[in-house]
Amino acid sequence: MYILAPSILAADFKKLGQEVETVAREGAEYIHIDVMDGMFVPSISFGMPVIKSLRSCTDKVFDVHMMVEEPGRYVEDLKAAGADLICVHQEACCHLDRTINQIKDLGMKVGVALNPATPVSTLDCVLDQVDMVLIMSVNPGFGGQKFIPYTLEKVRELRSRLNARGLNVDIQVDGGVGLGNVDQVLTAGANIIVAGSAVFGGDAAANVQAFLKKFEEHVK
Repeated sequence: MYILAPSILAADFKKLGQEVETVAREGAEYIHIDVMDGMFVPSISFGMPVIKSLRSCTDKVFDVHMMVEEPGRYVEDLKAAGADLICVHQEACCHLDRTINQIKDLGMKVGVALNPATPVSTLDCVLDQVDMVLIMSVNPGFGGQKFIPYTLEKVRELRSRLNARGLNVDIQVDGGVGLGNVDQVLTAGANIIVAGSAVFGGDAAANVQAFLKKFEEHVK
């Protein structure tokens, strides 16, 4: 099953609630929320009050991508704000195993993200503990960047490792994915697609429908 996760970092903040309602109504199953601290990445973005205020807009999965140093400090607050899935960066966690278990103990799904230059092999010890792995296909911190081609090989390698171990783990790809290259990403083995400007840069409803049509065609 392929899932579209529109990234609200690219939405119109003047009408953020409406934007979320629109993409949810059109069939996006996840709402991708980037939390940035200005340290792990240069930018600063959303915090708990924004997540909490958006929670009433939809019952879709709130997929919270933590681009912060030591994200374990915030998992209880994120749970209270309405997060369903928390994705932390391997590079940002001193004790990744501990952070993974913090999230699971609170009843949320857990993902681990890898920056473009971080090898897939760094997750070998925790692959059987996670629900999702996020392969960053741009360097994190800013929207609108170009897709890094070598990350496709990382997706292929990760899917192969998961299959070899019989693990049912989602692979999410985030960064520079649009209608022109989403087929390549799906073929490589990803099943959750994050799209920011490719969804919110124009008619969000029509763009969601276009992505879902691509997903249907890929299944055929």
